[in-house]
Amino acid sequence: MPLIRPSRDEDLDAITRIYGHHVLTGTGTFETTPPSLADMTARRADVLSKGLPWLVAEEGGQVLGFAYGNWFKPRPAYRFSVEDSIYLAPEAAGKGLGRALLAELLASFERAGVRRVMAVIGDSANAGSVGVHRALGFEQVGVVPSCGWKFGRWLDIVLMQRSLGAGDSTSPEPTEGAA
Repeated sequence: MPLIRPSRDEDLDAITRIYGHHVLTGTGTFETTPPSLADMTARRADVLSKGLPWLVAEEGGQVLGFAYGNWFKPRPAYRFSVEDSIYLAPEAAGKGLGRALLAELLASFERAGVRRVMAVIGDSANAGSVGVHRALGFEQVGVVPSCGWKFGRWLDIVLMQRSLGAGDSTSPEPTEGAA
């Protein structure tokens, strides 16, 4: 199994290439123009500046996939909820790498104090992404039909979620007077 580790600056060429492939050929992302290396560098810096993880899967010195999370929405009330993203190189698909990346990502989120993880999955026919999230305890909470237009057709998004740690059973912040 490949090594799952925090991303490094030197991984950005591979990250940009992998994501660009998905933009041009897949429906897991609704972007239609591949972002530049500078764009991906800025996106990664933004995630890391928030104390959130950006991981890669590496084998034999080659980056085969990446995963990260960012706040679900920018407003302060969402500060314990993230949205995950996972992308694999085409040759890495179907080998359990997405599951390994997501498992480590969830552990990283929990260490960071995240209580809720959302998956906003492009294309309701995206069985791989739906399946890996379901296998790691996510539940489907909705489908937004025909909200994206790519490759000449309407695409749904599938909304899935999972609690981490105590979830919503306790306050994520110390209460007044607590030691």
